[in-house]
Amino acid sequence: WGLMLVLSVVIYGSHAPLLTLCKVDGTIPFSSTSVVVLVELTKLVFSFLFLLAWDRELLGVAVSWRHVVPFALSALLYAANNNLVVHMQLFMDPSTYQVLSNLKIVSTALLYSLFLRQRLSARKWLALFLLVAAGGSYSCGGLQDPGSPSKMQLHITLVGLLLISVYCLISGLSAVYTEAILKTQALPLSLQNLFLYFFGVLLNLIGYFWSSMEGGFLEGFSSWVLVIVVSQALNGLIMSVVMKHSSNITRLFVISCSILVNALLSVALFNLQLTLLFFIAISCIGLAVHLYYGLT
Repeated sequence: WGLMLVLSVVIYGSHAPLLTLCKVDGTIPFSSTSVVVLVELTKLVFSFLFLLAWDRELLGVAVSWRHVVPFALSALLYAANNNLVVHMQLFMDPSTYQVLSNLKIVSTALLYSLFLRQRLSARKWLALFLLVAAGGSYSCGGLQDPGSPSKMQLHITLVGLLLISVYCLISGLSAVYTEAILKTQALPLSLQNLFLYFFGVLLNLIGYFWSSMEGGFLEGFSSWVLVIVVSQALNGLIMSVVMKHSSNITRLFVISCSILVNALLSVALFNLQLTLLFFIAISCIGLAVHLYYGLT
């Protein structure tokens, strides 16, 4: 568990720096939809290999459609969220998105408590709000480019505010709904992942052809993109284990802890400087871990 969670923290934290390394003349040269399709396809292949390795006897077992159909909704919610992230950028600046997207911690916790009937104590709610504060502090200026002005200006339209609200709601709903399916079905995780990622590949392929983007499917790809695809696929598989055997709350803590990895990589690769807000964020995360898990 420790190794898995640490690996997931590293993958989450390295995602943004890896995207920056992929940029050509300041822009992403490849289709983000293509990357999502490849990530889902990689997870599908790995799930099938795991099924062959550990649960081969299930290959000939008849599975009811009632086991399969729920994963279609889960994949649809994830696909909708991925598309929302792209469209939201038209109605707000990236900094505003980074700050407000931390509200998905609250939406996920509320839905987790409501639908999975997991009562959270006041101490645990305080811990989760500290995670929101940590994400907000870091997004507001935890890292600073020495050559750029330090003052941060946020901009968002009314439509952008509506979209970020829907995004946080769908983000929490997709995570909690998927956790509920994984835990209530008496099926091995490798088979459940096979269903989920099959629909993930199908829906994202439809989205790719629907967008009818110019250029080839693999246009602009580099070795760094390959690293992103493999790492994101691995992280998706780890998160499915977390949701099956732990909870979405653990996933929220993993995402928050990735701030440290993101900051260290940004300092090492891009010569950014840590600010006071970074240390405030790390302190909030440390206190949140202590309050929620009772760890020192």
